[in-house]
Amino acid sequence: MKALILNSGMGSRMGVLTSEHPKCMTEVSNKETILSRQLHQLAEAGIDEVVITTGAFDSVLVNYCQSLDLPLHITFVKNPVYDKTNYIYSIYCAREYLADDDIVLMHGDLVFENTVFDDVINSETSCMTVTSTLPLPQKDFKAVVKNGRITAVGIDFFNEALAAQPLYKLHSDDWKIWLDKIVEFCESDNVKCYAENAFNEVSSKCAIYPLDVKNMLCAEIDTPEDLAVVSNKLAELESRTVYMCFSTDIIHGGHISIIKKAQRLGKLIVGVLSDKAVTSYKRFPLVPAKERKKLFANIAGVYKVVDQETLSYAANLEKFKPDIVVHGDDWVTGFQRPIRDEVTSILASYGGKLVEYPYSDNPEYKAMEDRARTELSLPDVRRARLKKALEMKGLVTVMEAHSGITGLIVEKTIVHENGGSRQFDAMWVSSLCDSTAKGKPDIELVDMTSRFRTIDDIMEVTTKPIIFDGDTGGLTEHFVYTVRSLERMGVSMVIIEDKTGLKKNSLFGTEVKQTQAAIPDFCEKIAAGKKAQKTKDFMICARIESLILERGMDDALERAFAFVGAGTDAIMIHSRKKSPDEIFEFVDKFRAEDKTTPLVVVPTSFNTVTEEEFKARGVNVVIYANQLTRTGFPAMQSAARTILENHRAKECDDMCMSIKDIITLIPEEN
Repeated sequence: MKALILNSGMGSRMGVLTSEHPKCMTEVSNKETILSRQLHQLAEAGIDEVVITTGAFDSVLVNYCQSLDLPLHITFVKNPVYDKTNYIYSIYCAREYLADDDIVLMHGDLVFENTVFDDVINSETSCMTVTSTLPLPQKDFKAVVKNGRITAVGIDFFNEALAAQPLYKLHSDDWKIWLDKIVEFCESDNVKCYAENAFNEVSSKCAIYPLDVKNMLCAEIDTPEDLAVVSNKLAELESRTVYMCFSTDIIHGGHISIIKKAQRLGKLIVGVLSDKAVTSYKRFPLVPAKERKKLFANIAGVYKVVDQETLSYAANLEKFKPDIVVHGDDWVTGFQRPIRDEVTSILASYGGKLVEYPYSDNPEYKAMEDRARTELSLPDVRRARLKKALEMKGLVTVMEAHSGITGLIVEKTIVHENGGSRQFDAMWVSSLCDSTAKGKPDIELVDMTSRFRTIDDIMEVTTKPIIFDGDTGGLTEHFVYTVRSLERMGVSMVIIEDKTGLKKNSLFGTEVKQTQAAIPDFCEKIAAGKKAQKTKDFMICARIESLILERGMDDALERAFAFVGAGTDAIMIHSRKKSPDEIFEFVDKFRAEDKTTPLVVVPTSFNTVTEEEFKARGVNVVIYANQLTRTGFPAMQSAARTILENHRAKECDDMCMSIKDIITLIPEEN
């Protein structure tokens, strides 16, 4: 695509302002002229071939363009009889440079805002800018529009016409028809009319459509009064603010492209989504919000970088009142639609505008995101994420996984609500579920080597942090090696319970013989484990069985404070009662003395309490310890029974997930 700028006119109506240079060099602001603005807009649009026709002050114009040092190849064509002809003859003089290309045609005294130019460039058809919101001018161009097409352009048309500005995008086929007629006119010595006179004779063959720019700036400057109006409008545009929000921690070409588009609309404010908000609906951010803010602050064209704490834009829109919000069109449908609706409602309340650009679906960008997810699965990165999630969110939710496929279910299950998303933060590798999956009793019969293989299976296909059920931890001498192994694998936390002897599931309570460890012995185990670990990221959690074994609240609290003193990173308090009262009592009394040590609960029995209530009371980790196991096995048992009863598999189909859906859970590359 080439650009043609017509600058052969005398500009006499501008008076003294054009006494020493052509009108296109008139300053419209303290930093740009009409022409410098046009040329910058062309360069930013990627149009590097420009033809400029000249007349009076030819050498001044050429030297000025060269001084701008823009990445443009400019061909200057002088109209030798500029004072005796109209611009139709200037086009004729430049005809050899204009054949066989799409053309952007503009007059050299035309000023338009970036949005207008973007719309022109992106038009799929040949077009001319018009406006349906302004009255018809007496002496300037009008475009006659019939059946959606422009049939005539000139100053004398008033019926079925719209105010028009000489800014065109012309596809090569349409331009050739018009240019051939221009040549015919000029070679017949018809050189004092508008080029549009030639168009009017071939408009039935030359398909040019109106592009309605409404109230956006697109105006010619013919007089000092016009200059004042346009300059004031440009000053308004310069002060216009634009808002965008980003969650990404990998800035690629698609982001840079939309940032460039946004900053052309005004002063760009970038909101950086908080780590907590990002984690709630996407993957865990590799780069924290503080650093992401620095990344955006160093991108050319970004005026200001601010925090956006939630997925909702409301707080920042109310605070900054941006004139424009820019977003990709990927939120027009889908789970982010409510966020979009909220944005449009707030903008409408004060006259703001939403601008949406096509979402970039480049395979290279997806590959970059896949590489980021791969990095999240690496041991050092994965291990550290649980602590970071606790710091960011205050409360994390954990779902049990006992195989690679259940790990993928935990990894990929997302619920969309109110324009946001919810997903599990981590996975719980339970001794109960692991042994049950292997058809063995939950008595520490499955050795650590086998349990480590389960962790490997899960880690190979997922990225979320893992909390490991360490049962009693075994002998202190053995526990230190377990800690080192888990830490090396990338596990984030091990939970060990304060019991000794043959392990029995806690939900049996006092129905079976269970022996609670002496406080000094368990403190020694905790201290040995902490001493054995190599990083600050790995966490040891002490699980207190006092309430399970009916030893009372005082015993539970005594143990909790002792274990914290021994170095435990978190306390898990357990109960098998359906009422949460004793859990709430423990949390209240513990938090009265210890405000910071994370508290973990497993609400298998007291399952009516919501995560929000747990968080409000001071709980930090909620583990759903066995729900996938308990729902999975009954479904499989029912399917087996159905096949036996019906002597075929058809009746079982309604219970089955399709193989296709199962396969979509499983990544092709890990």
